[in-house]
Amino acid sequence: MASSTSSPSFEAHAMTSTQDPIALLSTILRLTEERIIPLTRAGVSSGSKLFGAAILSRSSLKPLTVSTNNERESPLLHGEINCIQQYFALPPASFPEQEQEEEEEEGYRIPTKDTIFFATHEPCSLCLSGITWAGFNEFYYLFTYEDSRDLFAIPYDIEILEEVFRVKAPGDTEATLKSRPLYNRRNKFFVGRSLVELLEEAALSAEETDKWKKEIERVKGLYNGLSETYQEGKRGGVESASVWK
Repeated sequence: MASSTSSPSFEAHAMTSTQDPIALLSTILRLTEERIIPLTRAGVSSGSKLFGAAILSRSSLKPLTVSTNNERESPLLHGEINCIQQYFALPPASFPEQEQEEEEEEGYRIPTKDTIFFATHEPCSLCLSGITWAGFNEFYYLFTYEDSRDLFAIPYDIEILEEVFRVKAPGDTEATLKSRPLYNRRNKFFVGRSLVELLEEAALSAEETDKWKKEIERVKGLYNGLSETYQEGKRGGVESASVWK
């Protein structure tokens, strides 16, 4: 049950990261390759899906928590939820603004409004709720729902949103119903964007834009082998707490 105390004032719909888009994009891609993928490689070998996440300081872009899916232990430990759980296990920081960087180095938890959330794959309904309830107001993702379905044979993010949350309004046809977005990516609580959208915000030259698009695709390609390992394990009956594999 939600708390009956008064809620904070949310202005996520007006939020934009104070960071340079390319600095943020570069940091996220490097973090994915160097830290999330190694964790995910171990995870998929033991039956967990290939979804990872990270929480970064908004001011310094330092990673505060990096995690991956752990559905072998619980069907609720998606990459994002596992990351949030680990983040809130950190001791809370209490510091004047000028000491924030030092506290971040020591593994303290800063307010979620001062962070940026990254999910390797567009968050499912469970993870969208977790991100919202934890107070993260800005998140980015590498792969879309359609990528999860078409590249990795994991269609449940789309299917659950369609079957559980998409309600037919009077006058709706199947076509108009399907044309509606699955969720509001810009709302009272958060702004969610793909890394491609982040790149578009940078307003680079065509040559520079093409260079970064290729880099995004290169990092996405690193997941091909992880997907094959996960699918092989699924076919081989590797144990997992997840019902929907």
